[in-house]
Amino acid sequence: MIREMLILSAKIRSIMKISARNQIKGVITEIKSGVVTARVILDIGGGNRLSSVITMESVQELNLKPGDEVYAIIKSTEVMIGKE
Repeated sequence: MIREMLILSAKIRSIMKISARNQIKGVITEIKSGVVTARVILDIGGGNRLSSVITMESVQELNLKPGDEVYAIIKSTEVMIGKE
């Protein structure tokens, strides 16, 4: 099972290099909030969607909301989201 987590904003990526080669830009279409975690669903184009389960704390700290342009950064078995 792929574990999905939150990571770097595009702004940080411009000053920090990361080893992950799979970086997918997308737009948040929906955030399904739970008590501790939230599922963030991205439209990555071509009718494709990608989802990431992250903490509610991360959603709040990054001020994530539908319509935001973010990055899914995939390294090994983890999928992460970043927001500029």
